[in-house]
Amino acid sequence: QLQFVESGGGLVQPGGSLRLSCTASGITFDNYAIGWFRQAPGKEREGVSCISRSGLDTNYIVSAKDRFTISRDNAKKTVYLQMNSLEPEDTAVYYCARLLNPSQCPYGGADNGSWGQGTQVTVSS
Repeated sequence: QLQFVESGGGLVQPGGSLRLSCTASGITFDNYAIGWFRQAPGKEREGVSCISRSGLDTNYIVSAKDRFTISRDNAKKTVYLQMNSLEPEDTAVYYCARLLNPSQCPYGGADNGSWGQGTQVTVSS
């Protein structure tokens, strides 16, 4: 059974850092590009970043570029999102998902049947 489990969220002050993890099970992990998405209160879920099957290609939305870094460890079936210089606007529940349509990366293309429970990121002083 396909499952993604996100972790690493928390409360952090503006300018702080967090490292999110996303571990998969029930999937041939390195067959898929993986994306990070987020949903802020009252807003639609949006793509943040994505990484190719090999990990060699990455992509980010404009607001995340130069602040966030996505990486993956295929042996551990885990994708990471290192988030630096966090801003209150980054407050959201963060999710990962496999991409069935990588051409839409980083904005979409997710398998909507693969969402995990997410991890809450709150940036506030």
